[in-house]
Amino acid sequence: MKTLIAALALISAPAFAAPFDKGDAKAGKALHEQQCNACHAARFSGDGNKIYTRADRRVKSASGLAQMVTACNANLGNNLFPEDELNLSAYLNTTFYKFK
Repeated sequence: MKTLIAALALISAPAFAAPFDKGDAKAGKALHEQQCNACHAARFSGDGNKIYTRADRRVKSASGLAQMVTACNANLGNNLFPEDELNLSAYLNTTFYKFK
């Protein structure tokens, strides 16, 4: 019985993993400072982080965060690679959103 429980725990573990656990939040922070912060600061009176902490923020889920990062990348022509988007998402989730 213990073996069965252990096997089930291993099988279901990916379902409980953090949404951006394969991303590098440290690399994401550097990208955020280079690619994102200036635009957000211009829109939010000098404090680019307000976009993430405002009461009416648009992002409500991990998938929504990933979609927003992809949309910003595409719309602004930042030419980030998918792993860059993952790193940005990891940084934003770790720092602001805390989605599980």
